[in-house]
Formats: sequence, C-alpha cells, structure tokens
Amino acid sequence: QRLSSRLRICGNQAASARRSGPSSPTAPDRGWRGGVLVASHDRALLETMDRIVELTPLGCRIFGGGWTAFAEARDEERARMAAEVERAGGALKGAETAAQQQRERKARRDGAGRAFAASGSAPKILLGRQKERAENSGGRGALLAERLVGAADERLDAARAQIEVVTPLTIELPATGLAAGRRLLRFEEVTFAAGERVLGPWRFEIAGPERVAVSGPNGAGKTSLLRLAMGWAEPMAGKIWRAEGLLAMLDQHVSLLEPESSVLDNFRRMNPRLGEREAHAACARFAFRNRDALKLAGTLSGGERLRAGLACVLAGETPPQLLLLDEPTNHLDMESVEVLEAALAGYDGALLVVSHDRRFLAAIGVEREIVVGR
Repeated sequence: QRLSSRLRICGNQAASARRSGPSSPTAPDRGWRGGVLVASHDRALLETMDRIVELTPLGCRIFGGGWTAFAEARDEERARMAAEVERAGGALKGAETAAQQQRERKARRDGAGRAFAASGSAPKILLGRQKERAENSGGRGALLAERLVGAADERLDAARAQIEVVTPLTIELPATGLAAGRRLLRFEEVTFAAGERVLGPWRFEIAGPERVAVSGPNGAGKTSLLRLAMGWAEPMAGKIWRAEGLLAMLDQHVSLLEPESSVLDNFRRMNPRLGEREAHAACARFAFRNRDALKLAGTLSGGERLRAGLACVLAGETPPQLLLLDEPTNHLDMESVEVLEAALAGYDGALLVVSHDRRFLAAIGVEREIVVGR
C-alpha cells in the first residue's frame, strides 16, 4: 500500500514471496527509492532494514540496524535480565540470612534476660525497664529485617516477570538412539506422475543422523517427494526403501491434528498404548502443562500447533528416527522459529526438510541438499 510518493507499507509478503523459490527477491520492489514500512517475520528481509520496531508485552521498542543488530541487542538484554535475576536472588538470600540472624540474636537476648531475672540479682523495676528496652529494640530490628526480606522478594519477582516475557520457552525432543550409518530411506530412480508431468527421477539415501534439505522451485515436487518417502503416494517407477515405523512427517499445516479435539486427545489418539498420566507428561514436555493440554487444536497459534504436532509424533513409545518437515516455519512468528531451531538442533535423529528459509536450515545443521526440478 502506498500512502504517499515517499512511503509504502507492506504486509507479511516476504514469506509468500520467498516460498516461490530461492531466487525470489528479499525486499519489496528493489527499484523503490522511498521509505518502506514492512511487517514481516522473514529474517533475510529484516536484515536489509535500517531499523526494527519490536512489539512485545513490555511495549514498543526500536532497534537500529537490521536483523543481526536486533538479535545481538535482544540477546544482550536477555543476558542483563538474567544477571538481574541472579543479583535479586542473591539479595533475597542475604536478606533472609540477616533476618534469621536477627531472630537468633533476639532469642539469645531473651534467654539471657530470663536467666538473669530468675537469678534474683536485680530489682524488679530495673528488670522491667531492661525488658521493655530489649523488646522495643528487638522488635524494631525484626521488623526492619522482615521489610528487607519483603523488598528483596518483590525485586526478585519483578526481575523474573521481566525475563519471562522476553525469554522464549524451550523444548527438548526425545532421544531416538539412532546409530551412525543406519539406513533409513533410499530412493532408486523414482519418478512420480503429477497430472501430465513426470517428476524425477530421484536417487538418494539417508543413513544415520543426517540433516538433509529438499530445494527447488514451486511445483518441482518437493512435497511429493516427502509424501512418497512416507508411503502416502505411489511412485510411477523406481523403488523406495524405508525403515518402517521409524519415519514421521509434519506438513506446514500440521494437518494430523483434529481441530475439534484437544492437544491431549490428539496425542492419545495417535499413541493409544500410553495411559492418561503418561500422555499428560508427554504433552508437558512440549509446554502443554495442566489445562494447556486441554486446548482445542483448532484454537492454537502456529507455534502451538507445531509443538502439538511434534509432541504427537515424537513423544510416543518409540520416537521416529527420521523426521520429515514440509515448510515448518511458514506460519510461525520469529520466537517460535527460534524455539523450533533450538529443539531440532538438539535432536539426535535424521531430518529431511523442505524450507526456503536458509537461516533456519543453517541453524538446524543441514549438511547436504537434494535439488529437485533441475
């Protein structure tokens, strides 16, 4: 949308532009010389920006520079907040120690006063005055110590609340125990009929914990290749060998989820041998704890849907050793993309991924590429 001859406003068009293929432009209208206001999750596009405005529950913040500068500033802020939590925790421990010492000193004074009174060595009027002074002094000291504890506790709560807003959640994918060199998938001169077109031939093998990307222009057969690998489509010619029961796939819509069912019910439908307690524990590993596990799949955000799908296919009795992902970042915000990157980077199984997001592929450790449509 052009507001004037000097400013254009662009929606989140970068993702759809980049989905058309690796050669797509990373900035809207390269010939434009005016200002551009872009709403986008595309990190390659954001790298070309002069400033980034971030909207969070903490408010609106402006960072100078592109994505790299923004990410560095954000990470530094998270580190400062983590340090403040640590300092606040130390201050609370110190205040609690001081309060305990104050209580112990008062108890010792009180005990000594009672022993002195019992000895009968001083007049009652003097004992009364000493007791009053001790109670006043001890009471003021105890009150001050408790106030310091309360202030330190509030400081720690405030620091934790701040860092919880800006720190993304983390998920740890279950271990698969995949041995190096174990064959998981093999295509031998495979072709596929897509209408009147013939796609292929494709020949490749995946063995051990490899990270493999499938690239090519739209319509080249990337999704078809994944469906063939899963056995959801039949080849026109060639042979496909797969390690049966050890492959799982998530498409970009996570369509394996039934929208009218809860996250928990979806998990139990796909993992019927696990009891309710085990199912709740599995959902909790993917940040669906307590009532969150009862959310309907149709109401979830893009990031939540992906986490729910990962829980359903990875947290069962036997985690798959080869995970196939079709454009997994398409409907995710940047925080969810980074959560997924961290989870997949720590996954010990193999990956076969279709994605146009080069930063995502690099972050999850892709080692080689299968190019289709050439």
